[in-house]
Amino acid sequence: MKALVLVRNSNPENSFELQERPSLDPKPEEVCIEAEAFGLNYADIMARKGRYKDAPPLPSVIGYETAGRIIKVGSAVEGLEVGQRVAAFCRFGGYATEVLTNADAVVPIPEDMPVGEALALTVQYCTAWYCAEECMTLHPGDHVLVQAAAGGVGLALVQMAKRRGCTIYGTAGSPEKLEFLKKQGVHHPINYRKDDFVSKIREIRNGGGVDVVFDSLGGKEFKRGFKLLEPGGRIAGFGNASRSNGWANIFGDLKTLFGFGFYSPAFLLMQSRAIIGVNMLRVADSRAKVFKHCLEAVGKAASNGDFKPVIGATFKAEQLAEAHQYMEARKSIGKIVVEWT
Repeated sequence: MKALVLVRNSNPENSFELQERPSLDPKPEEVCIEAEAFGLNYADIMARKGRYKDAPPLPSVIGYETAGRIIKVGSAVEGLEVGQRVAAFCRFGGYATEVLTNADAVVPIPEDMPVGEALALTVQYCTAWYCAEECMTLHPGDHVLVQAAAGGVGLALVQMAKRRGCTIYGTAGSPEKLEFLKKQGVHHPINYRKDDFVSKIREIRNGGGVDVVFDSLGGKEFKRGFKLLEPGGRIAGFGNASRSNGWANIFGDLKTLFGFGFYSPAFLLMQSRAIIGVNMLRVADSRAKVFKHCLEAVGKAASNGDFKPVIGATFKAEQLAEAHQYMEARKSIGKIVVEWT
């Protein structure tokens, strides 16, 4: 098998090596997948920079998701078989032509489903589903802010909020992305490079705020989003993209930590506000059946046409450095896909 191995924490062009590695054999509860492609997530950028503490030590094969065909099935696996086309979440190891993962993190996909759409389901749509459907309930008429709305998780959240009849505010950093968000059903696209999103929403709402915030930025932007919440509001934090520009150092970490702010349970109780933290790696590790439910739910919804993942760009495996550069430059709209063939 081939693997794109992270050998050093550096710039994209200096971080990865294509290596030959032994073929993999699954444990009883696992399957082995021959990959067509894998997807990029912002956690990959953080891992490459040494900013993601859950990443395995160097040298390592990172990557959270793959799509392809099952080539080996563990002895305890039921309901999956060799030859099935599937999409899967993996606890790293995704940047390889063979990938091992727990059978609960695998969902069959139609033969005619584009591989990029399948990849979007495993991390981005599962994250969005867990935030919007498992951790809270969106109600018709809710005012919902989606940060980084043109990204993969952001667009998934936009589609879920639209399906629930919410009024949607979405931040993005270019006119092209804002126009795209309008077409996706965002009622109030906000260019964060030109406008302060807090002031803009206050202006639109005549001084009011929002009912729900989905935050992938972290740090001080999380705190500012929290301050927008009306009584009864809730904020789900599932990322720390605002820290991704820096390299690993304690001072940057402390600045980000303090930027999030500190919240008293008594204050949350009195204001009837809720803070929800989401780390899908933890969900997959400790609540495997819940993760499986999320994966099956988004797979079914996508097959029924309820959700339509957006593919922002497709690269070949030998262009991995370019794919990382593209994501890090925040040029993408939707899912970034890396194909093996």
